[in-house]
Amino acid sequence: MSLTKEGQGQLVFGLDIGTRSIVGTVGFMKDNKFHVIAQRAKEHETRAMLDGQIHDIIKVGSSIKAVKEQLEEDLNVELKDVCIAAAGRVLKTVTTHAETDFESDKEVEEIDINNLSSYAIERAYEQFQKENDTDLKFYCVGYTPMRYYMNGYQIGNLEGHKARQIGLDLIATFLPDDVVDGLYKAVELAELHVANLTLEPIAAIQVAIPEKFRMLNMALVDVGAGTSDVSITKDGTITAYGMIPVAGDSLTDILVQHCLVDFDTAEMIKRKSGVEDIIEYNDIMGLKQTISAKEVSELLQTEVESMTEKVAECIKDLNGDKPVSAVFVVGGGGTVPGYTESLAKKLGIVTERVAIRGEEVMGNIVFDMENAEKSSLMVTPIGICLSYYEQNNNFVIVDFNGERAKLYDNGHLTVTDAAMQLQFPNEDLFPKRGKALTFTVNGKSHMMRGSLGEAAIIKVNDEPADMYTQVHGGDIISVIPSTTGEDAKIEIGRIKEFTEQISIVVNGKKIVLPKTANVSGKLVNEYTSVLEGDNIEIHNYYTVKEVAEFLDLDITGDIFVNETKANLNTKVYEGFTLSFENDAVSVYAKENENNAEDKEPDKDPVKTGASVKNEGSVSGQGSNEIHEEKPAEKNDESAEESNTSSTDQVLNIPLSVTVNGKLYRLSGKPSYVFVDVFDYINFDLKNSQGRSIVTQLNGRSAEYMEKLKDGDVINIYWK
Repeated sequence: MSLTKEGQGQLVFGLDIGTRSIVGTVGFMKDNKFHVIAQRAKEHETRAMLDGQIHDIIKVGSSIKAVKEQLEEDLNVELKDVCIAAAGRVLKTVTTHAETDFESDKEVEEIDINNLSSYAIERAYEQFQKENDTDLKFYCVGYTPMRYYMNGYQIGNLEGHKARQIGLDLIATFLPDDVVDGLYKAVELAELHVANLTLEPIAAIQVAIPEKFRMLNMALVDVGAGTSDVSITKDGTITAYGMIPVAGDSLTDILVQHCLVDFDTAEMIKRKSGVEDIIEYNDIMGLKQTISAKEVSELLQTEVESMTEKVAECIKDLNGDKPVSAVFVVGGGGTVPGYTESLAKKLGIVTERVAIRGEEVMGNIVFDMENAEKSSLMVTPIGICLSYYEQNNNFVIVDFNGERAKLYDNGHLTVTDAAMQLQFPNEDLFPKRGKALTFTVNGKSHMMRGSLGEAAIIKVNDEPADMYTQVHGGDIISVIPSTTGEDAKIEIGRIKEFTEQISIVVNGKKIVLPKTANVSGKLVNEYTSVLEGDNIEIHNYYTVKEVAEFLDLDITGDIFVNETKANLNTKVYEGFTLSFENDAVSVYAKENENNAEDKEPDKDPVKTGASVKNEGSVSGQGSNEIHEEKPAEKNDESAEESNTSSTDQVLNIPLSVTVNGKLYRLSGKPSYVFVDVFDYINFDLKNSQGRSIVTQLNGRSAEYMEKLKDGDVINIYWK
């Protein structure tokens, strides 16, 4: 706001937007006293407001602009910011407690107290939402600290003290969006910006009940035209706020009917009845009429009784079902003859303890102007100005994805607050996971989570931001919603239980067997995708028959498992031994015996290249085939060397290795090195498919001339 002259301080423009009239006050604070330098008032030309609620925004905005322009002309300054107050037509209050802990004792600063208040307001709003099941949007339009605490003990002022913990009891007041929004739009039409919004009873109490009187259990009643606002003090603080939607206009309506006049004439009769014995007026027929103040009082008595009954009930309800010790009345509606006497009677207290307050409570108000209005009508307008110094309750407007959002400014608004106000889906701010996959393995439940998608792309005023970036009035926020990640998926071969192997000893030789898996009784391989709800069984054993099929053994004699006679259905577990009688000879052994007799490598049955299918088993990586690739052709000299190898080696079970998930039997040599594998697999070494070849043996890097042993797992691929 502008300065009018050097040293007078920042000008504060307060506007009391009432049901019957709009009162504007301009002043400044100096030496703990508020100096009023200009006042202007204008009555509504029509009933544009009812019960404190704006019904015609355009007409109210026009009246506000007229008051503003009159004040600007009086002061020769431009007024841009204004403080306003809302009537409590649908007022709701919440009392809450908040605490802040510090890591160690520290001196409490003003910022610590402000942060504590903000935290308490947030808690009050959360509590309000839980207690009020309504589709209406409500805003916090005022709050009052009731009690401060330091390390658990009550204290008057926290600032400057050293504390490890500070606390606060706070009463917050909420009004619905339509009340707040109507006020803001009317003010904007007058080309003004709202610098502070408070509640009318909060504003009135700033003036009417000085802090030194708040130790007493008192009530303040602001009787306006459409509403009667009530506030209660006790133990040095404001403890409650309330409102009833009945006030001065209900009395005026009675005179309209009785005197046959328009509303403005009836309002004039009501006001003069308090200061004149006989009031003259013209009725709607143009005839001159008179009415006595006594007659007016008698006409209004019944309605006054009804009004004060409701106000008394409200006071008692806010004060724990008991009357207060004294009541201060402000506002034009309370000046009606008989009002204070009736209210005292309804409360059950002596008449002297219910009194109208005006100039006598304005000890800290200095009127730097001639013919200043110092009546009870000015208590609330001046209180609105004083509220500017007490707290900064303001709303800011931001643009969120092209929509207008009005936010309560608690000093640290973020993108998230704007998103919540416009009910932007919370999940569209955070990365979303794809669908989870649930299945069972051997009766045990497994759950695999989907992958995370991309976070929302957020910008504030075209600058990169995040959910916690602070926002201010006029900011433009754009949010591209977050994405959903891929659904969870896994193949049988990647399940931990499946990757384990079973080691047994067959006729004195260690054999490594892959585990087998089935879903719903159907055999599956490692590449089978797991589906939602699949029941997977992974066996940790083989039957004798399955071992024989895996090794392609021809069993014709007795079978022993762990040196105990067994049959084809006997289960063989990890570490078991399996042996056969002499007449149960390996097909491979027989073939190799024939090979040794013939000494002709081209006729060796082991080198036929046959791929033998095993019906009841799967390979170490889930394949259900054993691959026996034919090695590359050798010259006569190498064939001769192979045929002259040790007889013991020829009679052993051929060496089995797993290469890239497939099982291969290597035969024809007394021993094997890593490079021999290339004679059995189909791997293109000539045409490069990458920068280098990766060779791994049992999960580690392999040397080409490294010796192989039975059961080794090999991986070879281009990188």
